[in-house]
Amino acid sequence: MTAPKTTSPDPFQAARQQDGVMQCPFHGETITMILRHGDLREAAKDWKTFSSDAPFRVPIPSEEEVRTMRQLPIETDPPLHTEYRAIAEPYFQRPKSPEMIAKIDALIDSMVDEALAKDEVEVVGEFALPLQSRALTHLLNMPESEADVWIDWGIHVFKVTGGEFKTGNVLEEYLHAQLDRAEKEPGADFFSALVQAEFQGRKLTREECMGFGNLTFAGGRDTIIHSVSSVLGHLGWKPEALEFLREDPKRITLASEEFFRVFMPLTQIGRVCPADTEVRGVTVKAGERVGLCWASANHDETVFDEPEEIRLNRKPNPHVSFGFGEHLCLGAPHARLIVRTLLQKLCDKVRRIEVLEAVENVEREEKFTRAVGFEKLRVRLVAR
Repeated sequence: MTAPKTTSPDPFQAARQQDGVMQCPFHGETITMILRHGDLREAAKDWKTFSSDAPFRVPIPSEEEVRTMRQLPIETDPPLHTEYRAIAEPYFQRPKSPEMIAKIDALIDSMVDEALAKDEVEVVGEFALPLQSRALTHLLNMPESEADVWIDWGIHVFKVTGGEFKTGNVLEEYLHAQLDRAEKEPGADFFSALVQAEFQGRKLTREECMGFGNLTFAGGRDTIIHSVSSVLGHLGWKPEALEFLREDPKRITLASEEFFRVFMPLTQIGRVCPADTEVRGVTVKAGERVGLCWASANHDETVFDEPEEIRLNRKPNPHVSFGFGEHLCLGAPHARLIVRTLLQKLCDKVRRIEVLEAVENVEREEKFTRAVGFEKLRVRLVAR
């Protein structure tokens, strides 16, 4: 089947080229979205003007309805952010270790073999979701069997398909249970590290531990799932791309960065202006939000030559899919390891990917419509 074309490739192009900003209503609040690559990077670095010290308001739309604690370290500014980040950093650097690389290699090798043995695979629920969940057990040093619990939560821990917030909060109940367990029987896992961590001469509070845990499960879940699904869909519709990578495995690193640029799963993230601020001629009043629109910056034609074209050997590629500045994504090494390993296994084992059905996951707002991964993607993997 042909690739779906329900949305324009870059819904921000006209506004980016004209004014560099877009004012878009979100649930009763108008947010000024910063669209240009250079403007966005400057704003991301300027935490005094564009602050992350805004509990529940960094995600767009806000998440007051679905969580009760500040996410850490993302909803803080330096120097507090720097100190909080140092607590989690060792775990999120583990994907660079030989042991972790070997575990992810074995995991994806096995999952690709399982997919090849089936007549067809629904990528989102049967492949990407289990892959993300099982890989996370290795990142957090938890038993892989724990992934079964996380898989049952679905694609997003806060939202159902279509974007509506879920009722109840299974994630918070789970985090409390794991932190209780770690306090009674500490081990070498992420939750045990949190309850034993030292911060400013004291232990973390339960609320702080919950803030770290909440972001760990919410921040890197649907993002990785949509990235993996988008990569498989693209290789299915563009078999020459898989052949291109197979000809020279050294191309995989550049290709993975291009996939992250083009298939950016997070449209934007919020910052709050502590004082009245001018953004490209638009006044943002004190206490109001701006949106750092990563998806637009990744298609800025003044930075990326022919940005709508997927070039698997694009270099340089200064995309901002993992953020920029102080808040550069902690999970970036993990996401990179997953996608690079997946591409390598597909090159080694898969002759072609046949797309049988595709239903896009579409983000619909008043001023823009954007495809973000898939709600459903059925494929058949054909072995070499």
